[in-house]
Amino acid sequence: MARYFDVHPVDPQRRAIGQVAGIVRDGGLIAYPTDSCFALGCQLGDPKGIERIREIRRLDDKHHFTLVCRDFAQLGQFVQISNQVFRSVKAATPGQYTFILPATKEVPRRLLHPKKKTVGVRIPQHTAAQALLAELGEPLLSSTLLLPDEPEPLTQGWEIKERLDTALDAVLDSGDCGTEPTTVVDFSGPEPEIVRRGAGDPARFE
Repeated sequence: MARYFDVHPVDPQRRAIGQVAGIVRDGGLIAYPTDSCFALGCQLGDPKGIERIREIRRLDDKHHFTLVCRDFAQLGQFVQISNQVFRSVKAATPGQYTFILPATKEVPRRLLHPKKKTVGVRIPQHTAAQALLAELGEPLLSSTLLLPDEPEPLTQGWEIKERLDTALDAVLDSGDCGTEPTTVVDFSGPEPEIVRRGAGDPARFE
């Protein structure tokens, strides 16, 4: 059964955040809120966590996982970024965007797109997510909590706990959460390509 942590949306309780971070470090899979709906998250180098996310969402090996980072400095450790792209991404973070970029050697091979050697990265503007990332000191390997054959992501912590109780180790809830997935922008080619239109305004990249 998943443990349920209900934290304050503005000042999340440090003890609860620390317990959730401990579950992640011990190989646990969690659901946590972001500024663009709930996400599934596990430790960066955890192969079992990846497989559990694939199983819940029924994903194939071409799915881009996302490294959810605390800040731009952390993001820069995991992707290769030109000066021009740097300016575009910097201006849109933190926010409701995921950027697909060429990965550095810091990223485990199993996380990469099999042909492009790219990975998704984002920096959320969400208090509870930021508190968890600060406590972990490293990115969360994540994927939007969108269940197979359902058009909308799950946005209520209690419902996630109810429906995925045996599939997760913890649910972090802070009451406030976005209801739409991120806008996804692929910067791995010569021109930016909008792969998914979502919560972030795509106009700045068109």
